[in-house]
This record gives sequence, structure tokens and C-alpha cells, in this order.
Amino acid sequence: MFSSLLKSYTRPAVRRLCAIAACLTIGACATQSANPVAKVVPEPPPAPHQLAAEAPNFLKLPNLPAGTTPVRVGVILPFDNASAGTRTLAKAMMQAAELALYDSGNRSIVLMTAEDSGAPGDAAAAATKLLNEGAEIIIGPLFSGSVEAVAPIARDRGVPVLAFSTDRKVAGNGVYLLSFQPETEVRRIVAYAASQGRTKIGALIPQTAYGDVVEQSFREAAKESHVSVCAEARFSPSAGALTEPAAAIAKAGCDAILVPQGGSLMRGLAQTLAYSNVDLAKVKLLGTGLWLEPVSQKEGLLAGAWFAAPQPSTDDAFNAKYRATFGSEPPQLASLAYDAVSLVALLASGTPYHRFTQRAITDPNGFAGVSGIFRFKTDGSIDRGLAVLGVEPAGFTLVNSAPVTFQAGPRS
Repeated sequence: MFSSLLKSYTRPAVRRLCAIAACLTIGACATQSANPVAKVVPEPPPAPHQLAAEAPNFLKLPNLPAGTTPVRVGVILPFDNASAGTRTLAKAMMQAAELALYDSGNRSIVLMTAEDSGAPGDAAAAATKLLNEGAEIIIGPLFSGSVEAVAPIARDRGVPVLAFSTDRKVAGNGVYLLSFQPETEVRRIVAYAASQGRTKIGALIPQTAYGDVVEQSFREAAKESHVSVCAEARFSPSAGALTEPAAAIAKAGCDAILVPQGGSLMRGLAQTLAYSNVDLAKVKLLGTGLWLEPVSQKEGLLAGAWFAAPQPSTDDAFNAKYRATFGSEPPQLASLAYDAVSLVALLASGTPYHRFTQRAITDPNGFAGVSGIFRFKTDGSIDRGLAVLGVEPAGFTLVNSAPVTFQAGPRS
């Protein structure tokens, strides 16, 4: 029997499956303790000002049974950000968090919100406010600078942070990134291409912060998959100067080319590669989750290309319930907030102030979320089980299914 954060769609309350686990995991109960990749992770020493007991200023819940300690969860999001798009996203993420709370059936959990405008000082103030109200765990912030500001304040109290930033530099030491990270996508697509006999892979990478992450990840993935990097070229998205870097890649004799770029520029790159005499009928184009948009299907030159993304339809139940509840389509990041609160609910039955431990959060067997399985590494980054999708004019096709367990997978 396998467990899933999405069981709350069919059951009114979350139930524990394995006594040996600190949470509901993907791995089978009978084999979890014998899992060859499972490691005993030593807990860090107590925080200097460890949150360990009730205080008069902590937020109280009415009608709780005597002796019950509420599960106080701090949520830091940019509700009043200057950008209307960011405000809309924050609202959707909060709605998804509330939906997860309702689905969990755990009425002892309270979500306590605080505003992060995007300025580090505001994020720090938000964290201080929530900790003073007794938050045992913090969900958010969204921006990397805000995560950096929150981290030392939460660490001082021994309170973990489930943040939504994709910047791995802000992860670790109590900060866990519940986000879609390009490193995982690059590793997945390169490994799959290698398994299909692609041994010389090049990369056409944007000169952006995202591109910097992809470039390093690509080199690491190529080494892990024992393929050669036939060529790398960087291009400036703003300048639109694509001919020279595409020509450099074309001369290298690659049998696959990673193009981690979305939107209309990605279509332009495919056209420029073809113009530079890259035979796209033989050279496989590879992409990341940035390709998961309708524009990818409109470029005929991308037909047959592969990219890594969550398994199609895994989020259908969440999307349908969100639409039925709130009357709108959820943005992709809303599912992260749902998973964060669902994970809190799974761990909430532990001892107050000691339930959200590093060992519980970094369970090597992982968890099943809205977009598939995931697990946190001890460095605070995240592993995700991703599928490989193919681009076709009629839509995206499933080329290689996402894994359903981490039991046989590597973990660092």
C-alpha cells in the first residue's frame, strides 16, 4: 500500500500508515526500514532560543480540548506586493493552503499569515511576528531575498522553513525549498537522453541567472550520465542575437541539444538551429519545464523533441477541486502551497515543538504531492519524480513515465 498527500480527496482525515516513519511516505511500510538509500540523519543541535513550550502571547484556538497544543503554521506571502500578478499569485497560494487544511481534517492546525512585500526587512518582520505568535513551522516566503532574511530568525528558534524560492543558494540549515527547480529537470532529461543512446549533448543556454544554474547542472548531469558535452553556447535573450551561438553548436556534431528556454524565443532558437544546418530530424532537442506551454506545440521544428516536466494529469484532482471551490483556474505554484500544508498535516501528530524535525522532513522515501513524488535532501533542495514528455502538434505526449517511488533512486 502506498501513501499520498492526495488521500484527503477521498478521506476526511489524514491517517498514519507506518509506525516506523515520522510521516506518510511513498515507500512501502514493509521495506522502508530496509531501504538501501535510507540514512540516519543526525539532528542538528538545539537552536539558541528553542521554541519548546507554550507562552501567553501564542495564538490560541477556541474549542480545543484541554491540554491540546495547536499546530501553529506561519505563512509568509506577498499579499500586498506592488505587482498585481504577484498579489494574485499570493492569493491563489493562500487559497490552496486553506484547501489543504480543510482536506486534512485536522482542526487543530491554524494558519497564521504575515505580509512580505518583497523587501527583506518586511520578510524578517513577518517571521518575527509569526514566531512570537508560536509558529512551529513557516511556509514561504516566495522570493529568495526574503528567504535569506527569514532563515536566521527562524533558525534561532529551531523552526524549519518550507520556502517557495527556486534559488538553491538560500536552502539548507533549516530551509527546505518546495519548488520546481531546474537542476532536477536538467538531470532528468539528460539522463533519459543518455539512456536512449544520445552520447554527445550540447547546450544553448540563456545568459540569465536561470541559465547559470542550468549550465552548472548540465555539466554535472552529463558527467553523471557518462555523456560528453560536445558544445556549449550562451545567448542574450534581450538582444535576440541567436545566429552566432546557434552556429557554434551546429559545428560541434552533437546528437542532442539542450535548449532551456521557453516562449517565442525558444521557437526562434529552433528555427535558427535549423537555419544553421542542424538536422532536427536526427539531432534531438531537449528542454526543461519551461517548454510546458501551448506555444511549444506550434513550432513544427520541435516535433519529436523531449523535455522533463511533471507527469500529465497528476494534478487533475487538485485543479478540479480548486476550480469547484474558488471558481478559477489555479496557477501552477498554487499546488506547492497545497503540498506544504498537506505535509504539515502529515507530521502534525508528533510531539508539539518537536514534530517538524529534520529527520521527518528529509525522509528518504519522500512524499506524494499534487505534481508527483518529492523529497527533501539534507541540503534543503528537493528531488522530484519527473516524466519525459514529447512535443507533437496535437499536444504533449508521455514518452517516459515519472517514477512512483524513490526507493531505487540516488540521493545526496
